[in-house]
Amino acid sequence: MQFEEPNSDIIGRSQSLQNVLLLVSQVAPTKACVLIQGETGTGKELIARALHRLSTRKEQSFIKLNCAAIPTGLLEAELFGHEKGVFTNAVGQRIGRFELAHRGTIFLDEVGEIPLKLQAKLLRVLQEQEFERLGSSRTIRVDVRLVAALNRNLAQMVEEGRFRSDLFYRLNVFPISAPALRERTEDIPLLVRHFFDRFAREYN
Repeated sequence: MQFEEPNSDIIGRSQSLQNVLLLVSQVAPTKACVLIQGETGTGKELIARALHRLSTRKEQSFIKLNCAAIPTGLLEAELFGHEKGVFTNAVGQRIGRFELAHRGTIFLDEVGEIPLKLQAKLLRVLQEQEFERLGSSRTIRVDVRLVAALNRNLAQMVEEGRFRSDLFYRLNVFPISAPALRERTEDIPLLVRHFFDRFAREYN
């Protein structure tokens, strides 16, 4: 059957997809970190949104960030914010994504792209739920549920020394593997109909 969450874009009846949605429904009401692994285009963000909508945080913000799309030098400020004048072009105070996600959910896509130095600060946020903006000594406390995703093998990155093992175990509390479309070909007709109907409405 199709996922029955209202306004969901998760379409399919295949057993592999239903197994994923069962896991989503089990973990969504908890505070556990979820790590979604799967190839590009497998709907990892849709799964993250479903987790948020089924959680007790559904009335709060869902904040997303693609870590691969932000230059390394700006990623820390994007995550944690900065004070005015802390670096060139910092013409005002900026609130980071973690602060925006307070009491809600933050979705970090391509989390494997976070550099090692910044991984330590992310680990602290997960452990202590607190951080400081760049250029500030004031500690900010947040209540955030983290959902992370990537299209690579994070365990292998740990073995290669490119990702902290302690952060990996913090992220990998509840792993979910997003199946590729070739693993659920029976869903293709449903997806075709879904997009056909959507574009028909859009183009009248």
